[in-house]
Amino acid sequence: MFKRMTASLAVLLGAALVAAACSQQSVPSGSNLPQESALAQESPAADQSPAASPVLQQEEPTASPLAEEATPSPSEAPTAKLYKMDSVYRFKPLDKGTTDKVVLLTFDDGPHNKEVLTSLLDTLGKHKAKAIFFVNGYRVKANPDLLTLIHERGQTIGNHSWDHINLKKESAAKVEQQVADVQDSVMKLTGEAPKFFRPPYGSGNDSVKEIVKNHGMLYMTWSNGSLDWEQKSPGDPDKVVASVLEQLHPGANILMHELAWTAEALDKLLTQLEDKGYGFIDPAAIDTDLTN
Repeated sequence: MFKRMTASLAVLLGAALVAAACSQQSVPSGSNLPQESALAQESPAADQSPAASPVLQQEEPTASPLAEEATPSPSEAPTAKLYKMDSVYRFKPLDKGTTDKVVLLTFDDGPHNKEVLTSLLDTLGKHKAKAIFFVNGYRVKANPDLLTLIHERGQTIGNHSWDHINLKKESAAKVEQQVADVQDSVMKLTGEAPKFFRPPYGSGNDSVKEIVKNHGMLYMTWSNGSLDWEQKSPGDPDKVVASVLEQLHPGANILMHELAWTAEALDKLLTQLEDKGYGFIDPAAIDTDLTN
């Protein structure tokens, strides 16, 4: 009898010790860990919530992806509209607080020469200047890598028709094809359709202007010709500089081309323009809805 009582006491004592040990390892009263664990299994984002472990929060302190999308970076912010084009293709400030001592730099008839184009882009970058490169469709087709180079270097692409023909002499259907095909090609290669149009030889009429407008572009010729196209290779860079400076005026719309002597002249030209107090219009700052 005494032995059975002793055995029973031993069993009871062992159970008490086990219970005590378990109570020391249990979670604090009111803990919500089981529910959080279940939530984490249901939602992959739960480990980024305020209830996540402090170590995880220190390793991944990044902001919410939604917050990042809602706040565009400065480079993505739209450029303020500062200038409008008048009826003779010069540019004027939209308000009195904006300087009129500026010029618009443009280059026609590319892209076709990587060495020349790269030189132009490098010089523009050196002077922190923007320009419009008016391209022909047949050259875009032959040199798509050069078109994307212009875009990647932060310069603006304009439409100069597909074949560089005199649009004033063509039917409306032919003009539409010449304009639309360039729009489509540039859009496919860069994701952006041109917003500026220059007719070859500066030759157009009301029909051409209407078609260009229907494609959402601003039609322009120029107000300052560098006459670089009149030279024969090897050309004289100093003549390019002299021609531009002789015709210089506030808001000048300067016509140049993708030519070796123009590329050679560009650094000197931009330096002299800066010395005279001129800046360079960013095409993105032109209000294309205003033409006079």
